[in-house]
Amino acid sequence: MSNFIQLVKNEQMKTYSQVATWVMYIVLAVFIIGFGVFMKIDQSITDDNQATGDDWKQELQAENEQLQKQMEEQEFASPFNEQTMAMNEYRIENDIKPGGYDVWNFVQDNRANISIISLLTIIVAAGTVANEFKWGSIKLLLIRPISRTKILASKYVSVLIFAVSMLLFLYVLSFLIGSVLFGFESLTEPFLYWQGEEIQQSPIFQLTLSQYVLSSVNLLMMATFAFMVSAIFRNSSLAIGVAIFLMMSGNAIVAFFSGKEWAKLILFANTNLNQFFTGTPVISDLTLGFSVTVLIAYLILFLGLSWFFFSKRDITNA
Repeated sequence: MSNFIQLVKNEQMKTYSQVATWVMYIVLAVFIIGFGVFMKIDQSITDDNQATGDDWKQELQAENEQLQKQMEEQEFASPFNEQTMAMNEYRIENDIKPGGYDVWNFVQDNRANISIISLLTIIVAAGTVANEFKWGSIKLLLIRPISRTKILASKYVSVLIFAVSMLLFLYVLSFLIGSVLFGFESLTEPFLYWQGEEIQQSPIFQLTLSQYVLSSVNLLMMATFAFMVSAIFRNSSLAIGVAIFLMMSGNAIVAFFSGKEWAKLILFANTNLNQFFTGTPVISDLTLGFSVTVLIAYLILFLGLSWFFFSKRDITNA
């Protein structure tokens, strides 16, 4: 076990000794800070749609009357208006005052930057095996009295540690920037959201944390896929290109085959676990248990292929 931990440490040292790794953190920070400054400057985005005064119930009732009138005049607006009206009624009935745009809204909005982390982690995962062959250091690595399984596992764990570090960096920096720019109210303030056809509420801190964790599933799967391609073909460019292409086109692939019975077996139909908690499944008969099972199957397949090709490869000509 001590050998494995040392291997992981060595992989982390390799990762963080590269200037490119620190550039990745800087790029992510620029995205977060830039977005915060933009939202702060354009106050109309954050403050124009919330009734936060003492007479907020009357304001919500007036808004519902306006939306109802709009529905009678413009039929296409009905679905969205009906949800807004239902949300307003829920607030009035349960005495839940709408809050203004604050740190928690900013943290939630920055969840979109997980896609940036996915791209950066794919780059790291694609290079972790392929670069050993490219630089010729694979021979020095494999002549040590340590099994290939341990070496491969240490590289994969190191990729996961990098991904988790980036996620923590995103969450913490988003919270700090959001607190400075938009203020902080409470860890337990209720947040309302739609789950299927019903309105649910949850403490905002708990919800944002769970959303970040669930949103990282796609990150995990695509990083593992890039890691597999890197181990099989020893080509980081190929691994990066294919993984990014699939990540970008995943939703389109699911939409194209959504009418097929087997569409729910497609990886990208199952990576968004948030759809089971704060939304509606992209395929009607999709369930949380089924999606988790499919994801585990894909994960085992990716890691199994990585191990098979890495453990059987002849390195005499590497």
